[in-house]
Amino acid sequence: MKSNITRIITILAIIIVNIGCDQITKDMARKQIKEYERIEVIGDNLILTKVENSGAFLGMGSSLSPIMRKILLLILPAAVMIGLLVYLLKTKSLSLIAIVGLSFIVGGGLGNLYDRVLYGSVTDMVHIDLGGVFRTGIFNAADVSVMVGTGLILLEQFLTRKKATPKVETE
Repeated sequence: MKSNITRIITILAIIIVNIGCDQITKDMARKQIKEYERIEVIGDNLILTKVENSGAFLGMGSSLSPIMRKILLLILPAAVMIGLLVYLLKTKSLSLIAIVGLSFIVGGGLGNLYDRVLYGSVTDMVHIDLGGVFRTGIFNAADVSVMVGTGLILLEQFLTRKKATPKVETE
């Protein structure tokens, strides 16, 4: 990145765009899709179904006590998101791929955290089912942001390792 200001603006813009896309799609789902309504967008392959998830990934943790749920689903994720944001803003040696990837993770994490604080649950609405090939649980745009960010971080690690691997010469 050319300057620190450009870097910070890029980080904040990516985070804000991720949160904005997430919240717009969730708001549309809350207003236009009834709970558990099934809307086939592409046959049985892409389905919109609104679900309020009071747990974490695939509803895990929804049966925890209120105190444990608050710790594990609000306080801990908030601390991690703040830590990641501080790391992103302070670490000048990050590659562009790492900056974008971590910004996506923070944006997605904050999008879901916002829902938990404001509504007590996270609105999920997309389900993909490609038969026996690929099937998801019900997810939202914030989940996609976190997955894309994670994919970028993994890609960067793969590219970095590939460059660092010494070539063995054969005679």
